[in-house]
Amino acid sequence: MTTQKNALVTGANKGIGLETARRLAAMGFKVWLGARDAERGEAVAQALRGEGFDVEWLELDVTSNDSVAAAVKTVAARAPALEVLVNNAGIAPGYVEALGPDGRYERPPSRESVDDMKATYDVNVFGPVRVTQAFLPLLLATPAARVVMVSSYMGSIARASGDSQSPNLMSYGSSKTALNAITVAFARELSPRGIAVNAAAPGYTATDLNGGRGHRTVQQAAEIIVRLATLEAGGPTGGYFDENGPLPW
Repeated sequence: MTTQKNALVTGANKGIGLETARRLAAMGFKVWLGARDAERGEAVAQALRGEGFDVEWLELDVTSNDSVAAAVKTVAARAPALEVLVNNAGIAPGYVEALGPDGRYERPPSRESVDDMKATYDVNVFGPVRVTQAFLPLLLATPAARVVMVSSYMGSIARASGDSQSPNLMSYGSSKTALNAITVAFARELSPRGIAVNAAAPGYTATDLNGGRGHRTVQQAAEIIVRLATLEAGGPTGGYFDENGPLPW
């Protein structure tokens, strides 16, 4: 008799997170939809259950220690282990407002808000650390858990320094660079314990984060995330990938 595997996706009530949750559920996982908004989170969970998937909304604010601790208790009471954690929740305050008529980002680093930068790091950097640390006992309760940090091409310093056409988003880009470093740090610690930790770059995807300006679909974006979330034994860890392979740091 097999035991159903559990997956948690943060920021799962829309966009890439929702599609990732749907794909994992279609593969047989019970998926916990991490989201702050109860009305939207439960509505999404009900919709996916209507498609025949085993999903449940999980109240989760990645910026709150108390919220994360409560979420751990909720999952632990219902699941013996967590096989997959996808740290997807992310924000880019002021991004849409800074887009010009041609869709290019027009706010230089010298004009970015420090308050926006702090808010960005709280979600995009400290959030994944907070969630991964809190759920670690459940991840260690299974032989080969997988953790995916949803990064971005803009997290690549090599890309930013070598491509003058790449958008110069100091807050968002540097938050994803920090997330990449965090990916490596967790991978170094957890690889000997059977947990693979990798960063995924889903590409410029049409989501609320960019006002729907992205040229990729959420289905395309979720491909590399799901692939890393379901790696076979012996797969990579401590890497940074898009669907075509490794990316330069």
